[in-house]
Amino acid sequence: MEATLHALGQILVQALPTFFLVLLLFVYLRSIFFKPLERVLAERDEATQGARQKAAAALDRAQAKAAVYEDQIRAARNDIYREQEEARLKWRDEQTAQIAAARNRTETLVKEAKASVAAEANQAKADLALNSQSLADEITQAILQRRPV
Repeated sequence: MEATLHALGQILVQALPTFFLVLLLFVYLRSIFFKPLERVLAERDEATQGARQKAAAALDRAQAKAAVYEDQIRAARNDIYREQEEARLKWRDEQTAQIAAARNRTETLVKEAKASVAAEANQAKADLALNSQSLADEITQAILQRRPV
């Protein structure tokens, strides 16, 4: 057993330089390679996060501007609709007034025409009454002149 321990001690003594060499390599790589790499990755992550934050801020500003533009467009549409409604009401009132004026003119014309027709009818009745006896005499004369059979 003592030989085994002695052999084990010798292996351990022979492994010490390899252990220290690996330990030295670990420290060297950590300080020369991994720390700068971690620093670069941290800077990159920080830059990426900064860019994301800037992009998020820009997106928020763009959304705010879009909301303002939409409000302005909505207000402009409402103004246009209100103006169109006012114009439509004005046109309807004007049309109603024109229809009323035309109705009054036609009623006046109809009354005048009725009065004119009534006057002509009265004149025709008067003329007929005046001429009826002479026409009756002429008709009688014409009938009697045709009878000589």
